[in-house]
Amino acid sequence: MYALTSKAWSPYAAGLIIGLLQIPAFLLIETALGASSAYVTVGGAAVSLIDPSLLVNDYVAKHVAITAKNLWQVAMVGGIAIGAFISMKMSGAQREPISPIWTRALGSSSCAVRYAVAFSGGFLMLFGARIADGCTSGHGLSGIAQLSVGSTIAVFAMFVGGIATASVALRRI
Repeated sequence: MYALTSKAWSPYAAGLIIGLLQIPAFLLIETALGASSAYVTVGGAAVSLIDPSLLVNDYVAKHVAITAKNLWQVAMVGGIAIGAFISMKMSGAQREPISPIWTRALGSSSCAVRYAVAFSGGFLMLFGARIADGCTSGHGLSGIAQLSVGSTIAVFAMFVGGIATASVALRRI
C-alpha cells in the first residue's frame, strides 16, 4: 500500500505494469495500447448525433463503430484520468493552481489564456497523432513492443522534434 501513496512511483515498476498490460490487450481484444483513437471515437460519436450522414465516411464509421477496440481505448483514457485523480488524492500531492512556469512562458497568469494554450497544444498533438496513425503511447509502447519499423522511426522523430522544440523554446539554438 505504501507504493500507492508515494508521490513518485518507481519508473521501473510502472513500466513493467504498462508492458504487462499489453498482454491482455493483445489476447482479449487483439489490439495494442494507444490513446488517440479514443478521442476520435468520442468526437465522431458526438458529431454523428448531430449529423448522421458523417457515418458514410469510412474513417469516421470505423472509429465510431461499437467494437471492443474502440470501447477499450475510451475506457483506458477514462481510467487514466480517474487513476491520476485517485493517485493525487492518495499521495496527498498538491500543486499550485497556476504553475509559475506557465506564468513565465505565457506572460500571463490568466486561466483563460492557459486553458486556450493548453487546448490548442492538445489539439495539435492529437491532430499530429492521427496523421501519424498513432500517438506516442501507441507507437512508443505498442509499436516498439511489436518491433515495428514505422513505430521506431516515429519515436525517433518524436525525440528529434522534442529536442528541437525545447532548444527553440529555451533559445539554445
